[in-house]
Amino acid sequence: MIRRSVELLLLVALGAVWGWTQDAAGWSFMGALLGALGWSVFDGLRARRLLNWLNKADVARTPGLSGLWGELLDRNRKLIKKLEKKASNSDARLEDFLAAIQASPNGVVLLDSAGRIEWSNLTAANHLGFDPQRDLGQYVRNMVRAPAFMSYLAEGDFGHEIQIDGPGPRPSQPTRISLQIHPYGKKRKLMITRDVTAVQLAEAMRRDFVANVSHEIRTPLTVLSGFVETMQSLSLEESERITYLGLMSQQAHRMQTLVSDLLTLSRLEGSPAPGPGEWIDGDELLGHVLQEARGLTAVISDPPHEIVQSSAAGLWVSGAKTELLSAMSNLLSNAVRYTPGGGRIEAGWRLREDGWGEFFVNDTGPGIAAEHIPRLTERFYRVDRSRSRETGGTGLGLAIVKHVAQRHGGQIDVRSVVGQGSTFVIALPPVRVREHAVN
Repeated sequence: MIRRSVELLLLVALGAVWGWTQDAAGWSFMGALLGALGWSVFDGLRARRLLNWLNKADVARTPGLSGLWGELLDRNRKLIKKLEKKASNSDARLEDFLAAIQASPNGVVLLDSAGRIEWSNLTAANHLGFDPQRDLGQYVRNMVRAPAFMSYLAEGDFGHEIQIDGPGPRPSQPTRISLQIHPYGKKRKLMITRDVTAVQLAEAMRRDFVANVSHEIRTPLTVLSGFVETMQSLSLEESERITYLGLMSQQAHRMQTLVSDLLTLSRLEGSPAPGPGEWIDGDELLGHVLQEARGLTAVISDPPHEIVQSSAAGLWVSGAKTELLSAMSNLLSNAVRYTPGGGRIEAGWRLREDGWGEFFVNDTGPGIAAEHIPRLTERFYRVDRSRSRETGGTGLGLAIVKHVAQRHGGQIDVRSVVGQGSTFVIALPPVRVREHAVN
């Protein structure tokens, strides 16, 4: 401010001196006035340069000003840099926030006061079937046509969530989407979506599982109850009593087997996958399950099956011994139960060219139609329910085999031809098998 005053006084003085040198009474005043006017023009040009720079706010290119205008320029430059840094930090935080919402497993849609889409993450777009970029500004009611959603919007009662069908892999298999709107701000809305398809499928599987278990246990319980009531109320011959007790023991054993299989499945699902574990002689495992199968066929088949061991493959397998024995035993017992007496059953190990090891069971049974094969490992799924109950099957054996194979990084494979027999295979990855060392 002092500098501007000095500049003004200096120019006025110079104007007055110039007028005094003209030897005229009025020229001294005119010179001072011209000096003041010249200073005003010069000062106005500096102010204009500052205003032009403020309009552009280009911190990298600042005009060279001095005095008061230079001080204003410097202070504004510092203020603009501070605001730019603050805006940059705010933009970075906003980008982080939006990236976090994008990574969320839940869908998020922001709606304006008119119900138009302001922003959406990709999850919500996939849930509801619109494009998160192209459909910005569109009315959400035009994008989501489900009648339940239209009623939800119209009623305006957003205190609860609703469920609608979303786009699925096929029109016959829509996904199930849970959706709720949360009002905020000035009539704006936040819409949250969740894919609950897996939850509903799990709930349906749980209901089916409970129903199947109840059904499987109800039958032997009914038989047991009937025989107990008969023995309590009637006088029976010794031969009849022995027959009834034998049937009761059979039904009790059936329930015991079912409970044992259920506990096995529960243990497999509730425990971590086995690590590398110990290396076990594959032929030792095979000999153990073949002995069990020969004992089973001697009890339930007349004539017994011809159960043979394939040529020794000389393999070691790594994993949980009890689980591997359970899976192998289930495959062989199934072959014994479903192959007519006198049929041939072959089991063994083999090493594939790609390094995978396979435990296989071939039988000469009736075979399985192609439409049943994809569902064989479902719990309680049976191709022939009456035949399964006659042979004592629980419908859980192949489900156990599948779980054991998957826990060891492998898979179960089924090949069958109706009228010619079936082949069941447990395939284990190369890290789980190795050949016997040659001395």
